[in-house]
Amino acid sequence: MRRSGMPDDNGAVVVVVCSTHLNVSVSIDVRQATNKVQNMGLLSEGSPLSWEETKALADHVREHGVNQFINLYHRLKDRQGDILKWGDEVEYIIVKFDDEQKVARVALRAQDLLAQLNEKELADPKGVKSLWRPEYGAYMIEGTPGKPFGGLMAHFNLVEANMRYRREEVTELLAKDECVMSITNFPRLGASNFTHPLAQPRPEDPLSSARSLYFPDEAIFPGHPRFKTLTRNIRKRRGEKVSIKLKVFKDTKTKLPVEGAPPGEPDVVLLDAMGFGMGCCCLQLTFQACNITEARRLYDQLAPLCPIMLALTAASPIYRGYLTESDCRWNVISSSVDCRTEEERGLAPLDKQKFRIAKSRYDSIDSYLSPEGAKYNDVPLTYDEKVYQRLVEGGIDHLLAQHVAHLFIRDTVSLFSEKVHQNDNEDTDHFENIQSTNWQTMRFKPPPPNSSIGWRVEFRPCEAQISDFENAAIVCFVVLLTRVILSYQLNFLTPISKVDENMQTAQKRDACRKEKFWFRKSSKTTEQRAAKAQAQAQAQTNGKATFNGNGLANGNGSENGDQEEQQQPLTNGSAKMNGHGNTNGTTNGTTNGTNGSSNGSSNGADSDHTDTDDEENELFQLLSINEIFNGKPNVFPGLVPLIRSYLQSMEVDTDTHCTIEQYLRFIQKRAAGELITTATWMREQVLSHPDYKQDSVVSERINYDLLKRIQGIQEGKQVEPALLGQGYHSKTKTKDFIPPALQKQLAKNGCCEEK
Repeated sequence: MRRSGMPDDNGAVVVVVCSTHLNVSVSIDVRQATNKVQNMGLLSEGSPLSWEETKALADHVREHGVNQFINLYHRLKDRQGDILKWGDEVEYIIVKFDDEQKVARVALRAQDLLAQLNEKELADPKGVKSLWRPEYGAYMIEGTPGKPFGGLMAHFNLVEANMRYRREEVTELLAKDECVMSITNFPRLGASNFTHPLAQPRPEDPLSSARSLYFPDEAIFPGHPRFKTLTRNIRKRRGEKVSIKLKVFKDTKTKLPVEGAPPGEPDVVLLDAMGFGMGCCCLQLTFQACNITEARRLYDQLAPLCPIMLALTAASPIYRGYLTESDCRWNVISSSVDCRTEEERGLAPLDKQKFRIAKSRYDSIDSYLSPEGAKYNDVPLTYDEKVYQRLVEGGIDHLLAQHVAHLFIRDTVSLFSEKVHQNDNEDTDHFENIQSTNWQTMRFKPPPPNSSIGWRVEFRPCEAQISDFENAAIVCFVVLLTRVILSYQLNFLTPISKVDENMQTAQKRDACRKEKFWFRKSSKTTEQRAAKAQAQAQAQTNGKATFNGNGLANGNGSENGDQEEQQQPLTNGSAKMNGHGNTNGTTNGTTNGTNGSSNGSSNGADSDHTDTDDEENELFQLLSINEIFNGKPNVFPGLVPLIRSYLQSMEVDTDTHCTIEQYLRFIQKRAAGELITTATWMREQVLSHPDYKQDSVVSERINYDLLKRIQGIQEGKQVEPALLGQGYHSKTKTKDFIPPALQKQLAKNGCCEEK
């Protein structure tokens, strides 16, 4: 589940809630949340239609979804001035230990736990420090902050403390033999007897949703019909069970064929259910942009960084009790919801279907949205021509129209009878039905109807990390990176074909240390702009304790500083930087699909790479993760040094500075290979276990000991220098509140903590 909260005009907090993996976005006023939470109404409620009924209504949903988007776009395309708000979402697995038998299983307790966790929200909707929602697995829950973080630098010091609070809040409700873990994948998910209570798969049962050989229906969250409905409908639309294939890690005594391997593929670990992917956990972030133009720019600039962050956060090398050659969950989830038919996958001639579709509906993005990104859309984009024409006729520019038309080549795979007939001028459920079941590395999110929430982007690639320290470090790093991108007008645009290649590279075994990734070289203007922005910011004499929603420090600490025009030399002089350098207004012109043009085009500001750069230099090089994060002379200054440069222009309180510095050092060391990824650490734990038989099998005892060690790490009782360094998780100054002295100082400067 995912949500973000913003205050509406009446002071109520409107919470946008959707399942991270299975989103159906709805907005609710928390003053009216009681019945919604009690009924798990944060997902659309009602009577799910059968696949046959849903299929018959596919064109109806598509037609009305397009109309809803056009209406929404024209209502909100000129919306300006939203401030930065952001939030994280962490998914957790509940594990039950049998200390006598030395066995660990997933505990199917999510529905019971959520009922208890939501009691605080029911009692005090506006005052809770955390929000809890269901996920796909009956053993999974998702927690987020009770309200979004904002533009204060001090907010970075709240993240880890809030994550700790969430973990403690769940732990209080667990039995002594249970533990809540932020691990990406339960290592023996799908192996024999992996659930508690024990449940067995029923592959021959026509009433089973998954009909899996390994994953029982009881492991699917039972509190809402959407989860099992999606499982059944994806299988039925595909015409067969999903097929997830991972190469086994071949050790000296690995037995081939692997149990259950497909004919002719003896070294494949086969997974056959949606739960193997959607039953994984992740770490995601959502950012509110100041307007649609900035949202489109952030979407594009963050997209090439998705495979980079996936490699850095790799945390899932074990599936169905086997060590595999993959370190990440991404392809597993992609295949787990791949509802394409044989025709759409190119395995049979097109007859009943309209399109050959290159990817699953869960995959990396297929096109950029900003005019600057248009020429890097080098992969042929399949889109519905009829939908595209309707969008263009409705006043949507080419790049956004083809993006939406591409999303709409997918059929709806879940529909409720109560949601069939809607008012296209007010509702957006049909649009969200398609939009939210296109699970890509980035998601471009229009404002919800009748809400104070603005245009947003969602960053989706990161794997869940073991400790709150690691998860907080990743979150704060990415948020700071968005501010640097906007402040220095950085350009990370990389051809989509190379981003796709990077996504596959990122998932290879130990990719963080061993592989290289296509990355854009830095032009000389990058360093010049960074130095110029830093020097001008430092020249200001007033406080700089905050940063606004557009990346640049405000001279007087308020949202709109009097000296903003002087302090923000890279903007058009307005109070808000709109995300496209010296652009003016939103991008609502049309583009030709090659170079792109817009009425918000550049007015002469340097871009990171001009056409001359394209002609004179090879723009893209294969760089290691270390070189991308820590820099390579004369090629790229490094993401961490760029963030440090940005921070030098900000006034940061001592505790927050200490915390951020620990996070940056951690990121630097992991990128350099001085610290290893969770995936590499887990492999080493298995390979060095006294019970390991060099056969690639993670036995129940190995699984138990591995998870016990993880429990010790997240509780601070187990020191793992290779993973975290010496006591890094205990060095931050994280707090769950902004100290009164700092609040007083901020108020003096015209700034206060956002409510």
